[in-house]
Amino acid sequence: MSRYDRYVLSQYLLFFGFFALILVAVFWINRAVVLFDRLIGDGQSALVFFEFTALSLPNLIRMVLPVAAFAASVWVTNRLNNESELTVLRATGTSPWQMAKPALVFGLITAMMMSVLTHVLLPVSIATLDQRESEVARNVTAKLLSEGDFLHPARGVTFYIGRIDPDGTLNDVFLSDRRDPDQIVTYTGGKAYLVRDDSRTHLVMVDGMAQRIDTQTRQLSSTIFSDFSYDISSLASKAEAKTRNIRAIPSTELLFEMPQLVAAGPYSAGALAEELHLRFARAFVCVAVTLIGFASLMMGGFSRFGVWRQALLAFVLLIFVEGLRGVVSEPVLENANYWPLIYVPTLVGLAVGVLFLQLAARPISALLAQRRSQPVEPQEGAA
Repeated sequence: MSRYDRYVLSQYLLFFGFFALILVAVFWINRAVVLFDRLIGDGQSALVFFEFTALSLPNLIRMVLPVAAFAASVWVTNRLNNESELTVLRATGTSPWQMAKPALVFGLITAMMMSVLTHVLLPVSIATLDQRESEVARNVTAKLLSEGDFLHPARGVTFYIGRIDPDGTLNDVFLSDRRDPDQIVTYTGGKAYLVRDDSRTHLVMVDGMAQRIDTQTRQLSSTIFSDFSYDISSLASKAEAKTRNIRAIPSTELLFEMPQLVAAGPYSAGALAEELHLRFARAFVCVAVTLIGFASLMMGGFSRFGVWRQALLAFVLLIFVEGLRGVVSEPVLENANYWPLIYVPTLVGLAVGVLFLQLAARPISALLAQRRSQPVEPQEGAA
């Protein structure tokens, strides 16, 4: 690569990092608010919150990386055009194909980033996140030890602790169990203790009262007790055999062990084939959107109004390519043999980029003018 190509490539990478940082920050804040409300509200520490948000970053980066690559391609090309650098290159006889070399190299670099992300980092992060979510769901004590807040560790259950002493004694405990539609049970206790017995967790309440309301007969029965043990293990999410997230399956398993995965369930061959080939297609689409962004702006000539029309065309094409990816997935889900359809949006994007580069190199108006200027040869036998 020439010095100019290296300079343009450095500009692509610089603005790619800038746009990726902005987009990831926007999506991260949106997800962080939901995670913060759910985790901190359930009594988890700030360390768990930051761990969960960090594990969700690879998926966020996967979503914004093609958009950031497209934005960097359009921004840098427009900047070079406004500063007349592309005009100088055209005046020296440099073709759009030669000027597209830094954009292609930039697209290949982003494609390699996306490959590492989809084949390595994303499956590992999703598998780790699923494991940590199961561990947090099983941690009943962490869910319930939060004083002064009404907590909902399970659907139809409300738990409240007025104060927690340094020795672990719970004061002013309130527990409402509405999971049974036929009756509502409310427990109150002046003091309570959390006691673990092997894999079970019990809430031992002292000096309290149990109230039971029969929703059918509208009768209320009250029982005053000196001590009472309540099994709260069922309030946590049970450690069931969770189905492995399809995005957490390594690419090597999808590639070489697909029959075993289909036999084990619950995913069909079409779903596994779609996931595998989407991981490859996401990398190639980075090259396509980069080429579209560059080639679209190269089609326009000089105008005092700028290249907003070409930029709008590139944006519409980006939406079209992304929308086409959702259309071709349906047939693959039904029949795994249609997996080549996954690469159709990428091929369409590359074809559009190549077409635009060809039109930038030899515009239609120039071809028509050249054809009109060619002399008409006289036909044989004419007088």
